[in-house]
Amino acid sequence: MASQHIQSFINSSWHQRYGETPPPQTVTLIWSFIISAYAVGGLCGGVSVKLVTGRKKTMIGNSLFLIVGGVIMLTSKHANSFEMIIVARFLLGFGSGLGGSTQLMYLGESSPKQLRGTVTLSSMSYLSLGKLCGQVLGLSELLGGEHQWNLLLFAPSCLAVVQVLAMPLFPEAPRYLLIEKGDVSASRKALQSLWGPGEYQAEIDEMVAEKEILKGVHTKSLLEFFQDRSVRCQTITIVVISACIQLSGVSAVSIFSFEILCEAEVPVDRIRYVTLGFGFCEILACIASSLIVESTGRRPLLFGGFFTMFTTLVLITVSLNLKYLGLWVSYCTAALFMILIVFVTGGPTGVHVALINDGFIQSHRPAAFTLIGFQRWGQLSVLGFIFPFILSGMGSFCFLLFACFCLLGALYSFFLVPETKGKTQLEVYQQFNAITVCGKSFGQHPVNETKL
Repeated sequence: MASQHIQSFINSSWHQRYGETPPPQTVTLIWSFIISAYAVGGLCGGVSVKLVTGRKKTMIGNSLFLIVGGVIMLTSKHANSFEMIIVARFLLGFGSGLGGSTQLMYLGESSPKQLRGTVTLSSMSYLSLGKLCGQVLGLSELLGGEHQWNLLLFAPSCLAVVQVLAMPLFPEAPRYLLIEKGDVSASRKALQSLWGPGEYQAEIDEMVAEKEILKGVHTKSLLEFFQDRSVRCQTITIVVISACIQLSGVSAVSIFSFEILCEAEVPVDRIRYVTLGFGFCEILACIASSLIVESTGRRPLLFGGFFTMFTTLVLITVSLNLKYLGLWVSYCTAALFMILIVFVTGGPTGVHVALINDGFIQSHRPAAFTLIGFQRWGQLSVLGFIFPFILSGMGSFCFLLFACFCLLGALYSFFLVPETKGKTQLEVYQQFNAITVCGKSFGQHPVNETKL
């Protein structure tokens, strides 16, 4: 595994510099820095979304961070420097945090409302495909060997080069061109380039209506976003759903799959193939979700996914405590983890992204993505640090803790999340403002800037 080879590299690099073998605590500390550097970079990149002006230019410029990070990673082995790995991980994380949110905004602002969920979820499908390709390339027979780990970690940067070459051929996001730049002609040309020949007057009129409402309103900063009561309900919704997804245990399964499968007593020589099964399940779930999201709607996938995840995590806890019955129980546990991945990927994870694009008008969307980027990467950093201690302290019962968050997500989605399928951003905006809790409406006191 690449992690073992990198830790071995840290040992050899330290020995060549100082003429002694580093203490195990030192290697663990350096390895922790390497792991966390990616999440810290992603956190910085996610917060930087608020600085985005043009979606297309940002994605092209962001690719440079990925290319530079990849080159540093590639040369770190020859330079005998583990510090370069930390720097490279930070740059790659920054590119992932900024690029991921910007790409989702571009897709949401470029797609027809009746296909917005499908198009947005396609991003999750390709993300899963990328993870699967990484797992395949990480096999010891390919680039997972002791001498190829730097090539393995450089591979994603090759796709950044493709993006730099391909993005100039695509138009800017139509909604950005009309609502923020006020260029109706350029917006129509972008629609024709993306959707084919046509005047698209209905879509232009809908964007013009949103622009009129936002007349004189600047793009909200994160502080202004928090102060705006008219988006309070959808802000709470995306924060709660995002927290429940991150704390559902699926991130821990992804990052610590080796340790978790060892806990389930899956044979060590079979673990890499089980993790490949995780990757295949994830991509199939993404594809299936993107195909049905517009017919089933967002709400059923949200609360149905969360409730199934709750049930699966309870069964995982039971199976982990029955592993003494035989090897077949260990494989049943692995199958339950695959079911968990299918429902979290095909349900809440993808729908949550679509919900952000659906629920916020143009002036609030960058701040919403900034908030969720900060939350997602921050939670990932904390979870990555504390999960080994949770697993050590609670054992298999830690999954009951994750199950509680899934149950919370299911109840919140069922009672407080409106259906956004096939609606414009303004219609969804009004839906959220009409929600009442204990007789109180979140949208009854909107600030003047965004009053409808």
